[in-house]
Amino acid sequence: MTNPFDDESGRFVALVNDEGQYSLWPARIDVPAGWRAEGPEGSRQECLDVIERAWTDMRPAGLVRLTRADVG
Repeated sequence: MTNPFDDESGRFVALVNDEGQYSLWPARIDVPAGWRAEGPEGSRQECLDVIERAWTDMRPAGLVRLTRADVG
C-alpha cells in the first residue's frame, strides 16, 4: 500500500489552519477539523507551489501577533 501523501500522481489540496500554518493533503481524504482548503485541487507539485508562495512566515499567527504587540 502506498502512502497517499507521497503519491506523485495523486490529487491534493493545500490546507491552512487558523494559525496560518499550511499542509499538503490528499484530496481523497476528508479535511481534518480546524483546517480549510486554500486554493483548488491539483497535482502534488501544484499544491506545494501554492504553499510555498503563501507560507512565507513559518511562525504561527498567534506568535506574529504577540511579536507585533511587543514592538508597537
